[in-house]
Amino acid sequence: MLAMAFPVDLRRCQVLGLAGTAFLALGGETAGALPVEDLLAPASAQAVLGLVGVYFGVVLLIAAWALLGRLVRSDEPPTPRALLLVLALWATPLLLAPPLFSRDVYSYLAQGAMVDAHIDVYAHGPAQLGGPLADEVAPVWQHTAAPYGPAFLGLASALSALTRGELPAGLFGMRLVALLGVALMAAALPRLARHSGADPAAALWLGALNPLVLLHLVAGAHNDAIMLGLLGLGLVAALGRWPVLGAVLVTLAALVKAPAALGLLAVVVVQVHAGRRPARAVLTTTATAAATTVAATAVAGTGYGWIGALDTPVSPHNWALTSLLGRATGALLEHLGSDLAPLAVPAWHVLGLAVTAAAVLFIWLRLRPRPVYALGLSLAVVAAFGPAIRPWYALWGLFLIAAAAPTTSVRHRVAAVTGALALGVMPSGGPVDTGQLVLAVSGGVLAVVVLWQAHQATQAPAMERTA
Repeated sequence: MLAMAFPVDLRRCQVLGLAGTAFLALGGETAGALPVEDLLAPASAQAVLGLVGVYFGVVLLIAAWALLGRLVRSDEPPTPRALLLVLALWATPLLLAPPLFSRDVYSYLAQGAMVDAHIDVYAHGPAQLGGPLADEVAPVWQHTAAPYGPAFLGLASALSALTRGELPAGLFGMRLVALLGVALMAAALPRLARHSGADPAAALWLGALNPLVLLHLVAGAHNDAIMLGLLGLGLVAALGRWPVLGAVLVTLAALVKAPAALGLLAVVVVQVHAGRRPARAVLTTTATAAATTVAATAVAGTGYGWIGALDTPVSPHNWALTSLLGRATGALLEHLGSDLAPLAVPAWHVLGLAVTAAAVLFIWLRLRPRPVYALGLSLAVVAAFGPAIRPWYALWGLFLIAAAAPTTSVRHRVAAVTGALALGVMPSGGPVDTGQLVLAVSGGVLAVVVLWQAHQATQAPAMERTA
C-alpha cells in the first residue's frame, strides 16, 4: 500500500534504499552475528537499539524495493544500467558491516583454515581445528562435516592462506567473494531474460535488487551467491552456443553447493533444442562435468568426501516443511505409545525427496522448451520440499524465475514471498525469543510510521496547490 501511495522517482528509491541498508549496517554493529568477544547481552541498551535499527532498516529497504518495482513497471522504466547503479549504492553500507542474519560465514572461514591445514573437512567439524576461529562457529556446527564442494572449499582455503587466519580480513574477503557472486548474477540476469522473452529491467529488479540478496548474500556473505553467479553464467554460455563452457561453469556451481547440479539438465536441453542429438548432448555434458569435478577436486585437495557429506544440513530440528510434519507426527505417535515415533522425521524426509523428484520430473516434461524457467521452478521445489531450508535458499529458484517468469502475476507472487521471508530471521542469526520478536516488530512498525509521515508530508503541498 505504501508503494502504491508514494510518488515515485529513481532518486527517491535510491535514497530510501540507501537509508535502509545504512540502518542495517549501523544496527548490525551491536545486534549482528558478531565475533564471540564482541557479543552483547540481548537485553543491553546497545543490543536493543541495534535490533530495532536493523528491522527499521529492513522495512525501509523493502519499501524502497517495492517503489522501485512500481517504477520498473511504469511507462518510463529505468535502464538495466541505472538499476545496477542502484544495486551498488544499496550494497555499499553493507560492505564493512558485521555479518548479519547468520553465522555461516564463520564456518566457511574455519573450513577454509582446515583445508589449508590439511584436516579432512568431510570427516571432522571445526572443533578439530580448535583455536579462536573455530570458537566463532555456531555450536550446532562445531562437530559437523562440511557439506560444500571442493570448488568453494578450495576458494576458502586460498582466502585462509591469504589472510593468515585473521578474522577481520577473512570476513571482508568472504564478503568480497559474495559480492563477486552477486555481480555475476546481475550480469547474467539481463541476458537470460532476453533469451526467455522477459524484461531485463524487471529481471534485475526481482533477481538482483531483491531484499533477500542484500540481506543474505551481501550482508550474510553466503556462498549461495557464488553458486548462483556461476550457475547463471553457465546458462548464459550454454544459450550462447558454448555448451562445454556452460557445463564447466554449472559444474563449478554444483561444486560450491550441490543443488546447482540440476543446471546440467538445462545445459543438455539447450543443446537438444539447438539440434544436437540427445545421446551426444548427454555424453558431452556428463564427460565435461566429470572432468571438471576431477580437476577441481585435485586443485582443492579435498578428496571426494563431500559426496557422503551431502546430508550435513539434515537435522530433526531443521525448520522445513517435512521436518515440521515429521516432528508433529513423531509427537503424535509418541503420545499414542508407538515405537515408530523415532522414524517419523526420516520418513517425512524421504517422502519430501520423493515429492521433489516427482515435481521436478513433471516440470521438465511440461516446460522443456523453457529450460531457464523450468530450472528455476525445479530449484524452488528443491528448496521448499527439502529436509532443510533457510530464507536464502529461496533465492535458488527466485534468481532464475526472475529471469524467465512468463507473466507479471508470477513476479508479483514471488515478490510477496520475498517480502515475508525478508522479515523471518534475527540479525544475530540465533533463535528468536519473545523479547527480541517484540523489538523487531517495534523497529518495523516505527519504519512504517516514518514512511507514512513522509507520505503525508509529500501529499500536503499537492493538496494545497489543488485547493
